[in-house]
Amino acid sequence: METKKTHPISVCIITKNEETRIERCLASLKPYGFEIVVVDTGSTDRTREIAARYADKLLDFIWCDDFSAARNFSLEHASNDYVLILDCDETVLSLDATAVDALIGAHPDAVGLIARDNHYTSNGTDSVYQDRVERLFHRRQYHYESPIHEQVTNNRTGMAYESYDLPVTVDHSGYTGTQEELRAKVERNNALLLQELQKTPADPYLYFQIGQSYNMICDYENAYDYYRQALGFETDPREEWVQMLIIAYANALLHTGREAEALQLRAVYDDFAFTADFFCMMGRVYLANGQYLNAMMEFVKAIHCPVAREKGVNSFIPTYNMGLINEMMGDIPAALTHYRNCGDFPMALEKVAQLENSLSNPRS
Repeated sequence: METKKTHPISVCIITKNEETRIERCLASLKPYGFEIVVVDTGSTDRTREIAARYADKLLDFIWCDDFSAARNFSLEHASNDYVLILDCDETVLSLDATAVDALIGAHPDAVGLIARDNHYTSNGTDSVYQDRVERLFHRRQYHYESPIHEQVTNNRTGMAYESYDLPVTVDHSGYTGTQEELRAKVERNNALLLQELQKTPADPYLYFQIGQSYNMICDYENAYDYYRQALGFETDPREEWVQMLIIAYANALLHTGREAEALQLRAVYDDFAFTADFFCMMGRVYLANGQYLNAMMEFVKAIHCPVAREKGVNSFIPTYNMGLINEMMGDIPAALTHYRNCGDFPMALEKVAQLENSLSNPRS
């Protein structure tokens, strides 16, 4: 009888000064029995001490302003051929090890995508945007390139590769923290991104990532500038980062008083009108321009769209905005109905309290 082949996995992590996050990350891996390889790039806090409790290999790497170099170093020291890449600010929420093994067997030369729930503060509450990222592959067939926002690259130069979805979801807290922590991360990332931009000034992805850095610290003016430059190049609307770019660009326009300019996004409507995120964003654009009927139509589309990456864009966010429109048009009962349908969304709860108070205490 033929014995089923299994595919042992090494989890590779690079870290620096992550004492507040690394234990949660490593502890979430222990139930699965994977080899854990941690590469420290110069921590001065308790990161190494904590990592030593969990890691099968704890290695040092002299930081050289190159995330890919550190990643590739971790791959070299993995005992197993298949590697899963995680960051210290990521925690495994769910992982079906049996299904992962079967999928590796079915796609031995491809790259596995995991689901990542990205947390950030928006609309006065903890928001979550889910994306899929390339994280599992055969370490002798792939490596990393680019010093910042490193990319999985086929060892066979110029060769494309297939990817497939894995039943793995991680929680990502990298976009949260104090303003000082976020600003330090932005300064570090943008210094490397601007160096890359000097080498390849026609790469729209670099402009997008710089815009994302500024967006993280609510510097919407600089975010707008770099998003606008990214859109000056030819891009593919099917790419997830391009879809994120359009929405982030619209958000920056609205935050910088350019709501009239945001109406120009109607020209690309047909290219992006397949996610609740886009419908909800267009609703906000119309609302900011006083086009209430158009806004309402977009929010209705958002509610009925099954494809939603940000938490709430096909539920409480468009519902709240529909409440706003009804309130501005003077239909308070309808506004209250929409606000109450938003569940525990803090901004809606505040509106309900305000309107109920005004109804019970009318001006004489």
